[in-house]
Amino acid sequence: MQAKKSIHPRLVALLLVLLAAGLAVYVIWRLDTAPRTDNAYIYADTISITPEVSGRIIELNVKNDQLVHQGDVLFQIDPRPFQATLAKAEGSLRALNEQIELAQRSVNAQKYAADAARSNVERARAAAEQAADTLDRMAPLQAPGYVSAEQLDQARTARRSAVAQLQAAVQQSQQATAAISGVEALVAQRAVITAEIALARLNLEYSTVRAPFDGRVLGLTTTAGQFAAAGRPVFTLGDTRHWYVVANFRETELANITPGRRVQLYLLTAPSRRFSGVVESVGHGVFPDDGGSQDAGLPHVARTINWVRVAQRFPVRVLVEQADSSLFRIGASAVAIVNDTH
Repeated sequence: MQAKKSIHPRLVALLLVLLAAGLAVYVIWRLDTAPRTDNAYIYADTISITPEVSGRIIELNVKNDQLVHQGDVLFQIDPRPFQATLAKAEGSLRALNEQIELAQRSVNAQKYAADAARSNVERARAAAEQAADTLDRMAPLQAPGYVSAEQLDQARTARRSAVAQLQAAVQQSQQATAAISGVEALVAQRAVITAEIALARLNLEYSTVRAPFDGRVLGLTTTAGQFAAAGRPVFTLGDTRHWYVVANFRETELANITPGRRVQLYLLTAPSRRFSGVVESVGHGVFPDDGGSQDAGLPHVARTINWVRVAQRFPVRVLVEQADSSLFRIGASAVAIVNDTH
């Protein structure tokens, strides 16, 4: 038999080089059109569960890492001080209402007295006018002898007496009118006490701390009996309604990553499960590792190599669709692959 001709080694080497070059071109094209990164982590919004009022925790209804639903009671602060404050304010309002009622009766009596005094003034004025008219009629009759001097003196005296009674009635009417008081100041106090009652009821409501949304209890390190101070967090609540993956992509890849772009997501805790997401936002600022003295709240994204110039990474926030809360943990590692189409 004739021996087979062997392939020239140079041809083999050339084919391998061409294959490697083609593969490199494909990888570069693929990375440009569908960037991927394993520099990613799971994220969810969190809040600090902070009581609005201070007091002793008498009931702690949750455990660390427990799932809770919106409206669930997380813990109960001793409500007795707030109940006592509310009862005191309500009692003050009842007493004030009775005081206002009594004061109103007194005001009504004062008004009646002022009306009576004004009536007395009218009667005294009428009597004074009558006495003056009588004197005017009698004075011309003295000369003819129809009226004696004594009768005329009696008429003058009657007129002076009527005038004096009129002056006294006017003074009494003025005093009665001035004595009329009001209940405006008491009514103003009622508005203040009503506001105190509303605040006491609000504080009593605040003594029961409820979950503001569906979430998971994180960082719980206390128990019943602990004194909770207003404005100081007791634990953290993670929002399990929305899960995100924050993927740090190189700045050279950001041109093809825009909001609305579809993303494939994998978790290191469950690499066989694939999740889908949508780019929600692309970072426009990070704190540079090689300069600056203040980060001004910018995220830190460390570079992987520090002895050569490498591309800076920027965070891309991806909203996860149909996330499995049993698998997602805040800070867990993930892999993000941007689809080559929207």
